[in-house]
Amino acid sequence: MTRENPLLSIIVPVYNIREYLPRCVESLRNQTYRDLEILLVDDGSTDGTAELCDRLAAEDERIRVFHKENGGSSSARNLGIARAKGEYLGFVDSDDYVEPDMYERLYRAIETEHMPVAQAGRDE
Repeated sequence: MTRENPLLSIIVPVYNIREYLPRCVESLRNQTYRDLEILLVDDGSTDGTAELCDRLAAEDERIRVFHKENGGSSSARNLGIARAKGEYLGFVDSDDYVEPDMYERLYRAIETEHMPVAQAGRDE
């Protein structure tokens, strides 16, 4: 696959969140910034979330899944960081969803302002 932009790795720690995960992943799959990988790090889910992660990955080649013993969201994020292939990292909680242009806007801000980091705020 040829990329127009640097690869962005979006890390999603996942634990027993079967009800909310599809909306989260769909919001990431629909990003206008297309050069991304989505890393779902299952932190020992016991409610069927692990199997859901595998099904979601089968639907989109940009999704990679890692299963680990429960150790908390920080350990899941750290595993995602270790496995990420992107030049930039993004983090999304598994019960959240993002606007379709969020990562495009963040990348353009980095590119335009020549900054190493961009951060988004949260709207209520």
